[in-house]
Amino acid sequence: MRNLELFSGAGGLAAGFSLAGFEHCAMVEHQKDACETLRYNYPQTSIFEGDVRNFDFNTLSDVDVITGGPPCQPFSLGGKHQGYQDTRDMFPAAVQAIRTLAPKAFVLENVKGLLRSNFKPYLDYILLQLTYPEVEIIKNEPWQSHYTRLLALTPHTYQGLGYSVSYQLMNAADYGVPQIRERVFIVGIRTDLACQWQFPTPTHDVDALKWIQYVETDYWDRLSTPVPESIKAQIHMVGTRLKRKYGLFAPPLKPWVTLREAISDLPCPESSPHYHPDHYFRAGAKIYPGHTGSYIDLPSKTIKAGNHGVPGGENMIRWETGDVRYLTILEAKRLQTFSDDYHISGVWSEAMRQLGNAVPVKLAQILANALMACLQTATPLLRRGRPPEPLACANVSSISNQN
Repeated sequence: MRNLELFSGAGGLAAGFSLAGFEHCAMVEHQKDACETLRYNYPQTSIFEGDVRNFDFNTLSDVDVITGGPPCQPFSLGGKHQGYQDTRDMFPAAVQAIRTLAPKAFVLENVKGLLRSNFKPYLDYILLQLTYPEVEIIKNEPWQSHYTRLLALTPHTYQGLGYSVSYQLMNAADYGVPQIRERVFIVGIRTDLACQWQFPTPTHDVDALKWIQYVETDYWDRLSTPVPESIKAQIHMVGTRLKRKYGLFAPPLKPWVTLREAISDLPCPESSPHYHPDHYFRAGAKIYPGHTGSYIDLPSKTIKAGNHGVPGGENMIRWETGDVRYLTILEAKRLQTFSDDYHISGVWSEAMRQLGNAVPVKLAQILANALMACLQTATPLLRRGRPPEPLACANVSSISNQN
């Protein structure tokens, strides 16, 4: 199946879709170093470097799926929280691509801040635009007026291109990624396709990790690591709580994957500077309030990009001794589940910015596998513009229930 990738960044979403068997017909990205990253890793794919609003979607045909992460700064908890008033809001461009190419499906990713209560009306507006993409905003029309027109539509009155849209907040750690990373995924299936989309079920959880650290304690043996004093002090209390909850048997899901597990086979970058070009030591890591690093025996904190490099705290390893150092690019790639040979262009701060903006490859592949399976079982209905089903939603209330 052919895929158009918008707002590609370093290509985490694209890499996952490639592993699931999707063919990329084009990628669109405005940032220079990210484009160099894409050109290196996808030499056979057309890369458009520039504003997505200047890309001619009519040059493409037979696009089955559109994917991408519209810039998230308007909704980020760490940003200015301007939402629809922010000129960096690129959801309208994504809707334009869908309107023009009428793909079978789309997958859009954004930050958890999109679910903030003060953005709820605009989130509803975004979802309605994706559901009825052919109902365009009129020139100089306020978005609220367009929103009202969309709200007035029903499955009986709308006969155009339509999508059944659902969204879910997903934590990458719950799917085997060694990073606690919560992101919103929006998936739309064209309503003339008789298939039922379901978000993948989580496979990992924190209790299963605590079980192998506090009850069976085989985690430490497997990694040839002494049990830290902080763990020893809590083994009885935590172990008792877990046994009371699960009895004699371990929790049913797999354990969260920790930072230590992700990088345990890598040598110390300070003592092995020539091991890998992306595995070099960077000095200067320090702990101070709000800047504590990622604990080695948990999934890492969310790797972040930041407007001027990286914040630092999330991108430091913190050992059980309290010592810290910055992650290398190679280690950050491991936490985002890129392959070791995936090339990231730019200096350390730029590479970390790209990685901080990326979708973890493993999570992208899990979503892509589920979407591929869904679309492969789809059977076309009589006409493309069949009225859309009510908006479905996982973990949060759907628009159909909100209005």
